[in-house]
Amino acid sequence: MGAQQAAEAAAWIAERYQPARVVSSPYHRARQTAGIIAAHLGLDVTVEPDLREQSYGDLAGRPYGSVRECADYDPASYWRWCPPGGETLDAVAARAGAVLDRLAKSLPDGDLVVVSHGGVMMALWRHVTGAWRQGRVARNAGIMVVDHDGARYAGVTAIED
Repeated sequence: MGAQQAAEAAAWIAERYQPARVVSSPYHRARQTAGIIAAHLGLDVTVEPDLREQSYGDLAGRPYGSVRECADYDPASYWRWCPPGGETLDAVAARAGAVLDRLAKSLPDGDLVVVSHGGVMMALWRHVTGAWRQGRVARNAGIMVVDHDGARYAGVTAIED
């Protein structure tokens, strides 16, 4: 299913935009998705290490629901919560946001495709809008369109099913 979703996302992007670059998280599934999209667009993939998913530290590999077992977890401010030995979503927003800023400046009039993970995309939403997208993680192969002029962001739209 994932390859089909990536191909559909690539077709959607190709119908509306002319990306100059495809960048990806270093994690395997993101690179696979980026490869499918890049092949459809006739581009190469550039890996950006700081687009990796949030570190869950000691909770890595456990079901996401296990965070509710942590006494200090507060769903009302999930972006500030730090998994034991991991990082907050605020920290993800800072590192991934720096990548997005650099890429946007390098292509002020161009289109760019960023392939990453749900938590990273939520953190980038925060970086662009200044607000957390409450309880909304991008679906697999989901698309968020960020308008920019290289110096500032003009808005973000989540393309939903």
